[in-house]
Amino acid sequence: MSNLRNKVQLIGHLGNDPEIINLESGKKIAKFSIATNESYKNEKGEKVEDTQWHNVVAWNKTAEIAEKYLKKGKEIVIEGKLSSRSYEDKEGVKRYVTEIVVQEMLMLGSKQ
Repeated sequence: MSNLRNKVQLIGHLGNDPEIINLESGKKIAKFSIATNESYKNEKGEKVEDTQWHNVVAWNKTAEIAEKYLKKGKEIVIEGKLSSRSYEDKEGVKRYVTEIVVQEMLMLGSKQ
């Protein structure tokens, strides 16, 4: 069970084309967001749609696959782990980011 301690599995649609970053070390990063949707009925019996947005980061070979095949709107399955970090923006304000670091990715839908 130790491998279940920090595990995320999501099915969603890309909100944007992946942003590709090539590092000086030769490594490649793909950053993108995916939307997951949930619907439920509120107290009045009305159907409510709830969309959650998730920041996703893929490294190296997975980033190359994302660069080549992923486009805005594409439905994918990702499995990975949560990662949190902080940084200072240009104004010196400390910002916090939580991302999903992809370990496995599966593209759904028809080939285009």
